[in-house]
Amino acid sequence: MNEIDLHGMYVDDAKKYLSDQILRLPKGVLSVDIIHGYNQGTALKKMVMSFKHDRIERKIIGLNQGITTFIIKTGR
Repeated sequence: MNEIDLHGMYVDDAKKYLSDQILRLPKGVLSVDIIHGYNQGTALKKMVMSFKHDRIERKIIGLNQGITTFIIKTGR
């Protein structure tokens, strides 16, 4: 399972870390779970939902509101 955990980070630090990690995803990765948490506030969740990157096709919020799944673009 591919996941990026942003717990305990400040928004600016988390945004840079997320961008770096998305760039480092190996080819063939189709999705990655972004763990931003929910109970301690929504600043990270808001950043993740507004986050833009060329490799992200779409975002999915699952039943766990503390995780957002990024669907990664394929090479088409």
